[in-house]
Amino acid sequence: MADFFQTGAIATLHRLGVPDIRRLERELMVYVQETPIGLVLPCHVRELGTRALRLIVRELKEVPYLRQIIVGLDGATRNRDFQRARRFFAQLPQKPVIVWNDGPRLSALYRKLEENDLYPGPSGKGRNVWMCFGYVLASEQVRMVALHDCDILTYNRELLARLCYPVAHPSLGFDFCKGYYARVTDRLNGRVMRLLVTPLLRALKSILGPHPYLVYMDTFRYPLAGEVSLDVDLVRRVRIPHDWALEIGMLAEVYRNCSPRAICQSELCENYDHKHRELSPRDPDKGLNRMAVDIVKSLLHRMAAEGIKLDSGLFDTMLSAYSRQAEDTLRFYAADAAINGLVYPRHEEESAVTTFVRSIRVACRAYQEDPLSSPLIPNWNRVESALPSFLEELREAVHADNELSET
Repeated sequence: MADFFQTGAIATLHRLGVPDIRRLERELMVYVQETPIGLVLPCHVRELGTRALRLIVRELKEVPYLRQIIVGLDGATRNRDFQRARRFFAQLPQKPVIVWNDGPRLSALYRKLEENDLYPGPSGKGRNVWMCFGYVLASEQVRMVALHDCDILTYNRELLARLCYPVAHPSLGFDFCKGYYARVTDRLNGRVMRLLVTPLLRALKSILGPHPYLVYMDTFRYPLAGEVSLDVDLVRRVRIPHDWALEIGMLAEVYRNCSPRAICQSELCENYDHKHRELSPRDPDKGLNRMAVDIVKSLLHRMAAEGIKLDSGLFDTMLSAYSRQAEDTLRFYAADAAINGLVYPRHEEESAVTTFVRSIRVACRAYQEDPLSSPLIPNWNRVESALPSFLEELREAVHADNELSET
């Protein structure tokens, strides 16, 4: 996206001109002397050996500035699966550490958390990221950490460098960076962001006015991007959702814990593609439908926490306003696709909006039934306060798992 427009709420760092990855990496090699950088890779066992992960590993081999790589492994219920992951990632020169979430040692730690009323949530990406962040704190090797998924089909070193640079730079003053990008093939992708999140936020702004939280959320070019980097002090404070609203929930936590002047978004690459989920229009527990439900619930809980009164009247108005915003959005994207010669499956787009209307209804009912429920895992400051030795136990467990895998 060749523009330099600033929205004003937070800084937007654009990708202008011809990228110079070597310059970025040279400068990062200087910055890591004061700000060592870690990378967290939440990974499911079924992603091992996929085309996307092979590409990511091949690119990471050439990254010179990473002090630490932590791979959070989910779905490895057998030791041989863990061993396979160790062998796969052993080709990286940064000697990554595997956090074996389903291994006996970490399973015991999860039980200990539950016994002390520190519920870490069910197995999933949110809990995986949270435990990896815990190991970052326990190992005390880095001062900032980057996070991205393991299913990126268009991954390259530039993406990681542009994600790390704003927080690593000693004089830019950023504690948190959110990635953004275009998602285009022969058509426009990113339906949940395009057809749910942005129209819903703008519908809410039309009803409630320019509330600071809504303005903040609507500032992000791609709020559902899984790529972020943040200072380790922020890692201690933020609470991470264990449901499918991880990205939206983390933005809300950053809003609560960080000054807007210390938040930025960085354009990471020319185009981005990863695996695509089914819409699942008839099942709110699957696919993009479930994701939409969790995202809307997360927005509602944060709005309530910001003092916005939520009632059935607001929900009815919100649905009407969203439907109108979504209709306008469909027309805008149809025009955008036409001028760029892209396929625009209008029926599929309208079906997605119809599904998201149902998703919003489900989320509103769930909120009304239990307005105090929260998918947020306790932050690491609270865990350390309740269980002072827990991070040391986590470090020892992860080290023991990795040592055993090498024998």
